Amino acid sequence: MQFDDNASLDTSEVRDERGSRIPGGGATVGGGIVGIVVLVVGLVFGIGPDQLGLSSGGDGSAPSSSSVAGVEQACRTGRDADTKDDCRVVAVVNSVQDFWAQESGRRHVAYTKAPTVLFTGRVNTACGDATSEVGPFYCPADRTVYLDLGFFGDLRTKFGASAGPFAQAYVVAHEYGHHVQDLQGTLGRSQNGLTGADSASVKTELQADCYAGVWAHHATTVKDESTGRPLITSLTEADVRDGLDAAAAVGDDRIQEEFQGRVTPDTWTHGSSAQRQQWFGVGYRTGDMARCDTFR
Repeated sequence: MQFDDNASLDTSEVRDERGSRIPGGGATVGGGIVGIVVLVVGLVFGIGPDQLGLSSGGDGSAPSSSSVAGVEQACRTGRDADTKDDCRVVAVVNSVQDFWAQESGRRHVAYTKAPTVLFTGRVNTACGDATSEVGPFYCPADRTVYLDLGFFGDLRTKFGASAGPFAQAYVVAHEYGHHVQDLQGTLGRSQNGLTGADSASVKTELQADCYAGVWAHHATTVKDESTGRPLITSLTEADVRDGLDAAAAVGDDRIQEEFQGRVTPDTWTHGSSAQRQQWFGVGYRTGDMARCDTFR
C-alpha cells in the first residue's frame, strides 16, 4: 500500500493523547487465562467496553517517548504515512472518511466525521475507562474510534498475523464500519448482550468487516478532498492478503483455540476466521455496501 508522497494529511481527524496521563480508575478485569479470553474474544475489533459490562483499569503509566512530538508535527504528507505507523493511521482515517462522506453524498444521506484517538496504556471514553488490552474499539456514545498502536505488535506476537501496512488499515476501516452502522441506526442491534455464531453481535462485526472491504475496493480511486487526487496510489493483491490474514487471526474460533484450547461457538461475538475473511471479501470484490447485509 502506497500513499501519494505529496498529499497533505489532515491531522485534525486524529487526536493524539499518547502524551497524557490518565488518573486511576475502575476495577481491573481478572488476570490469568480467563481474563485474557474475556478481553480478547469480547473486545478485539469491537465496540465500547461498556457493552460487556467491563470497566478496565490501568496503571496510568506514561507513554513511550516516541509519541512526544504528536501526529500534528510528525505527520505532514503521504511520504510520512509510508514510513510511520501513526502517520499511516492518519492517512487511512482521511481516506476512509473521504470515501464514506462521498458514498453518503451519493446516497443522499448525511455523514458525520468521527475522530480517532491514539492512546497508550489507558483511556477515558464516554463508554467507560479502557486499557490497551481491549484492543481497538469504537465508542458510539462519543462517536470516536480508540486505538493503541501497540495492538499492531500484538497482531504479530499474540495472534500470529503478518500485520503489515494494509492489515493496519483494515483494523482502522473496520472500526469506521461501526461508525457507519451507528449513523445508519443499525449498530444498536448488537447491544442486546446475546452471543453465539448466529447472534446480532456477530452479524454486526461481520458487516463492519464487509464495510472495510468496500472501502478497500475504492481506496485507490476515492479522491482526497483537498487535492482532488487519490491519497492511496497503490493497493496490491499482496496487501489484500495481508488484510485477510489479519481478519483470520482475530476470528473467534482461532482465538478460542489458542487461548482456551477449545472452540465454543455459543460464546462468539465477532465470527469465525472464515466468516471474517468471507465478508471482507464480499465488500472488496463488489465495492457495494448494499451487499453487506449480514443480517439477512
